[in-house]
Amino acid sequence: MAKTRWHIVKDGQGGITVSRQLPARFDFAVEATVPACHPVRLAHQVRQDMWRALQSLRGFLPVVEIVCDGNHARIRAGGSVQGSLPLAHVEGLVSQLLHDPKRRARWVMHAKRAS
Repeated sequence: MAKTRWHIVKDGQGGITVSRQLPARFDFAVEATVPACHPVRLAHQVRQDMWRALQSLRGFLPVVEIVCDGNHARIRAGGSVQGSLPLAHVEGLVSQLLHDPKRRARWVMHAKRAS
């Protein structure tokens, strides 16, 4: 089984973007803030849960952007869709995902682990 390839682009100011294709494209996006932690680990945790929730969306390519700002990390999660996009429904699902307390606690716990 081939290992999937994810592009990790650093912006030089503490921000990263994880995407399947370059350039990363947001057809839709939802934002949330969590306590500061390792941005790449956090991005992959969010990406995995978002993929699980939206994998039936035809042509969906997840994109997660993390910007660290002192004590907080701002998450911008969404992606591109090659096909019709039920925008309100998809944004609602991603918003529920990003604001779920159990998921957020798991993401932060995983992203704060030592290397």
